[in-house]
Amino acid sequence: MSFNSQSRPPVRLGVLISGEGTNLQAIIDAVRKGALCAEIRVVISNRKEARGLERARQAGIPTCFIDHRTYRSREEFDRHLVEALLAHQVELVACAGFMRLLSPVMLRAFPNRIMNIHPALCPAFPGLNAQRAACDYGVRFSGCSVFFVTEGVDDGPIIVQAVVPVMQTDSEQTLAARIQAAEHLIYPYAIRLFQEGRLEVRGRKVWIDGVSPVENQMLINPPLE
Repeated sequence: MSFNSQSRPPVRLGVLISGEGTNLQAIIDAVRKGALCAEIRVVISNRKEARGLERARQAGIPTCFIDHRTYRSREEFDRHLVEALLAHQVELVACAGFMRLLSPVMLRAFPNRIMNIHPALCPAFPGLNAQRAACDYGVRFSGCSVFFVTEGVDDGPIIVQAVVPVMQTDSEQTLAARIQAAEHLIYPYAIRLFQEGRLEVRGRKVWIDGVSPVENQMLINPPLE
């Protein structure tokens, strides 16, 4: 079975950021190269100085700054997020380093249409400092996960994961760099699967139409001698 992303309309994206915006840049680059059929309608940040806003402006993408500190509650802030996203006719929301927990206000407005990426193999090491936690725990593999956002912390239905080895000499920074390279590959891919209409959420699982994983593929770290 083959899928042609060009046979379906571009997915209308809204991207939420708080900082550097490297995953935003990966999405922008994938669209430019034709690897992702998407139209980024708006990039919204809760931090005015976020580097990702400048990345968006350089790409000609509309930007919006909404300061969460001016609202009395997460719900009130999220209502303004929803208004801004709907004003740009966004159908899929991609959280790309957005350092805010989303309330039911956002989840009800975009059910199973909010993605996030986490620098760990969920459900391991949720929350902040996941790379440091992986190094401190002594795991042999870590990675990253793209998932649909739910009310919990980094525990929504998983769409795509990438695995990277953890070296004995790794620091938090070196492991983070290896994981980030994988993030930049799988986030545009997850969005592409959505755009192609291949994702279906069934309870805790995301079923993907047309995939053929290698059943006997195995990773061992350290490698067998």
